[in-house]
Amino acid sequence: MNRARALRPAVLAVLAAMLALAAGTASGIESDPLPVPQAGSRADAVRLYNDGVALLVARKFAEAQQKFEAALVHDEGLAEAHNNLAFALRMQGRHNFAASLSHYNRAIELKPDLAQAYMYRGVLFTQQGDKARARQDLERLRQLDARLAADLERVIDGADEGQGRGGVAAQYEY
Repeated sequence: MNRARALRPAVLAVLAAMLALAAGTASGIESDPLPVPQAGSRADAVRLYNDGVALLVARKFAEAQQKFEAALVHDEGLAEAHNNLAFALRMQGRHNFAASLSHYNRAIELKPDLAQAYMYRGVLFTQQGDKARARQDLERLRQLDARLAADLERVIDGADEGQGRGGVAAQYEY
């Protein structure tokens, strides 16, 4: 049983990657599954987080939200869970934008080099019409991840309003 539990994150990672590739959105994965610690509250949090990542890739945003919220009950300091919870909330509609922003901010507070949080917070700012703040996130993102920065710049400039947005397409469904 311990061996099966130890293999679970690897299996989830492979499944998530396969789903993402099959869907053509490999670059849209917000955060990859994390390695699960041996035991404790952090281990429980990471297992729930990894389950949420698989659901996020499957575009089951409400279910993913529940997993990320449960993960944060076990470890409020898991920045990746805040980032992906923010994404899951945002993908469920504009009525979640304030809560989404709060979780992006917390993710960045906990892990200032989490590039995905700047990317998707910048997209959120753009959706809210706040291009000035989106450009601030773009400037920070340029220091962290040039590919994500290029994606965010296209979103801010409006060049990604059509097909083929490098994993950013779903943000414009609402």
